[in-house]
Amino acid sequence: MDHSLGPTGPGWLVALESSGLGGALRQSLWLYPLVEVAHILGFSLLVGAIVAFDLRLMGARALWLPADALARLLLPVAVAGFVLSVPTGVLLFVTEATALVRNPAFLAKMALLVLALGNIALFHTGTGHHMAAWSRAERPPRAARIAGAASLALWIGALTCGRLIAYV
Repeated sequence: MDHSLGPTGPGWLVALESSGLGGALRQSLWLYPLVEVAHILGFSLLVGAIVAFDLRLMGARALWLPADALARLLLPVAVAGFVLSVPTGVLLFVTEATALVRNPAFLAKMALLVLALGNIALFHTGTGHHMAAWSRAERPPRAARIAGAASLALWIGALTCGRLIAYV
């Protein structure tokens, strides 16, 4: 596999973009738009569920449900959104791989996604691991509030960068 940088990008990206799948997605009247709609639906489910939970973590009174019950309700929605977003995102990437790896908005989106997923992991292994102890508290612990605020900022940033990809 050629990993050298050619005039259009690394060889593996050129091969990916030039593949039958990349060509089919670019040439089909309906395939690319359907994949894009599925991607939007996926990240809407993912981020919508995350935003609702983040607001609870930050102490929003409108969402005063026990945090653990809200997590049980929203986590499956977020997971479904993630499971839909990732493969559709990969399919969208295949169509323009060589351009996307040079797009600052795409690179920022990927960085923000990694940070957002890291924030989720930190929350669930830290203060979220002890959620039952503070679940009914009107004001969650400081670490939970910080995790919620960081999550909200990271996911909104990722969405914003994703939208900016077409304009950068």
